[in-house]
Formats: sequence, C-alpha cells, structure tokens
Amino acid sequence: MTRVLVVEDDPQLVRALVINMRARRYDVDAAPDGATALRLAAARRPVAVILDLGLPDMDGVDVIKALRGWSRVPILVLSARRASEEKVAALDAGADDYITKPFSMDELLARLRAAVRRIYDVSLAPETTLVETDAFSIDLPARKVVRDGHPVRLTPTEWHLLEILVTHPGRLITQTHLLQEVWGVSQRGKTNYLRVYMAQLRRKLETDPAHPRYLITEPGMGYRFEA
Repeated sequence: MTRVLVVEDDPQLVRALVINMRARRYDVDAAPDGATALRLAAARRPVAVILDLGLPDMDGVDVIKALRGWSRVPILVLSARRASEEKVAALDAGADDYITKPFSMDELLARLRAAVRRIYDVSLAPETTLVETDAFSIDLPARKVVRDGHPVRLTPTEWHLLEILVTHPGRLITQTHLLQEVWGVSQRGKTNYLRVYMAQLRRKLETDPAHPRYLITEPGMGYRFEA
C-alpha cells in the first residue's frame, strides 16, 4: 500500500480521512500534533503528508519547515485558514498544495493522487539528462540541482514545474498546461499557484530573481526556460 501521514487534532476528521483513504487502499498513519508527526514521518517514510496548520503544540508551518530540512515528501495543507498570507506562508515554507476547510473529500483525494503520481511519474525527454547554465546545473535522472557548487533543495512541486520547463527549452509552456500537469484538471484556473511557485524557483535559482535570466514569464500566456 501507499503510506500517507495525516496530521490533524480533530478525531472525527481523522476518522473520516482514514476511512476514505483506506477504502482506496492507502495505508494511513495519524498524528494529533507536530512532534508526533515529525517522529512518524522519520520512522514510517510516507509518500505524502496531509497537514492541518492549527496544531496543539506548534504551528503547521513550523512542521513544514522541519520536514523540508530533510525530506521532499509532498505536503498537502488542509486548513481552515483562508487568508492569502496564510496560504503564501505555507507554500513558501515548502507545502505543495493548500486545501481550505470545509472541503470536498473527492477533491482532496484527487489532489492526493496527483501528488503521489508526481513522485512516481517522470515525463522526461529521453535525450535530456543534464541541463547546465552559467548559474546552475540540473541532473534530471538524479533529480538534483546545484547552484554555485551547493545543492538546491526543491519541493516535489517546484521540481515538477522546473522539469517541464527545462525539458522544453525556449518553448512557451502555457499556464493551463502547467496547471493541468502539476495540479490536475480541477486547478486549471489557479494561476496564483504558478506565480507563487515560479517566484520560489527564481529565488532559489536566479542570480537576480526580480530580473530573471532563465525562468521567463510571458504575461498572460505562460512561462519559458531560456538556457
């Protein structure tokens, strides 16, 4: 089975999530607080984490940061916090998706499937293995990025976006295509997702993120990688 870690302090919601995920052949661990979540994540190595931000012992954003210190596991935030700044803080910390409560169980499970699929499905141009620029290099089979001699940590979502762009150098990749490939059909209108993640990639890879050399925006259309 595919193991998922649910980090949530509401027992009724945990029960509903566990029942629905086990019915779809997920193996589920549950943690009521951040400390337990970090311990289980290290011991059980889930392929995805569903995380509430309002935990009794620490803020969920701190859990995300702690996980990102050693893991690229997909993190799906499931929170009642709806403010834009809350969402941006979680995504900036390394979350891969953000779902607000109340939520559709079918939509959550669809996003979970997409997150897990991104871990296993690698759609590379077969002849492309190494991408080198003056600022950074990307080893596609190894999923490694190096900048100024130092490894760059990317979340699975950041990696998937970068992978699509660099395997089609010079080609405009539309917003709709990127959203569908990375987040699924239901998220094709969420262009704010792209803005947040492209900003994160530029901060990690570009020498001058405000004036990108490699990750180019085509306003109103999409993005392009210039080698």
